[in-house]
Amino acid sequence: MSPREAFARYSARFDPVSDPRVRRLLIAEVVVVLLVTFGLSGLYAVLDLVSAMLAPTDLADQTAALNVSRSTQSWLDLAYQALGVLRLTAWALLPLVLLAHTGVGARAVGLVRDRPWRQVGWGLALTAVIGIPGLALYLGAVAAGVNLQVSASGLTETWWRPIVLVLAAAGNGAAEEILVVGYLLVRLRQIGVPPAVALIGTAVLRGSYHLYQGFGGGVGNLAMGIVFALWWMRTRRLWPLILAHTLLDVFAFLGYALIAPHVAWL
Repeated sequence: MSPREAFARYSARFDPVSDPRVRRLLIAEVVVVLLVTFGLSGLYAVLDLVSAMLAPTDLADQTAALNVSRSTQSWLDLAYQALGVLRLTAWALLPLVLLAHTGVGARAVGLVRDRPWRQVGWGLALTAVIGIPGLALYLGAVAAGVNLQVSASGLTETWWRPIVLVLAAAGNGAAEEILVVGYLLVRLRQIGVPPAVALIGTAVLRGSYHLYQGFGGGVGNLAMGIVFALWWMRTRRLWPLILAHTLLDVFAFLGYALIAPHVAWL
């Protein structure tokens, strides 16, 4: 389906608010939500990229570590990781609560349970569509010297490491897709932002908070943001996006933890 048709479906489902006071409140809500979640993460990521570029070593010789250990004590490190998952869960639930207060339920943003196996199938397809080119882009960006090496798991080898990595992947998938796609696209439409601008805005946001990985990470996630936002505008189905994002992170986190010690190029 063409972007124009996706935009038409999106515009038909949600109407801009007519009350100027309500519009101002929604704008303030969006700004505050972004400043306490992924918008602030994007600003930090920009500073991280600038810091990496100013470092004496090339970007490709530096490492961006994810899921790092926070303590040498296993039980304390587990507690830290659990709080990280809890924060992602709160980020996923926050927009649903805010939308509900204005009469927009979870079904309206795409959290529907109809035809679950069809949604799973689309989630797997999106995983392949994003994952395979994404890995190629990452390797190419590192080879070109415009991306850092990404250490997808910095956790020590413990019995709970696989559980934490899967939960972190699910938390990332739920928080990013519910907030950046479902919530933000609804609110931008209610505020009166044109569909094309809303699409690019959410994609740029997604790319911004991955810039700590380098330019390749930013561009790759911007492209992912465009694909995911267009999909949601077309279908208003959020579970396939959450599943695809979760699987991508599970493969990255667990795959890195299992493979990295045995290969030289990770």
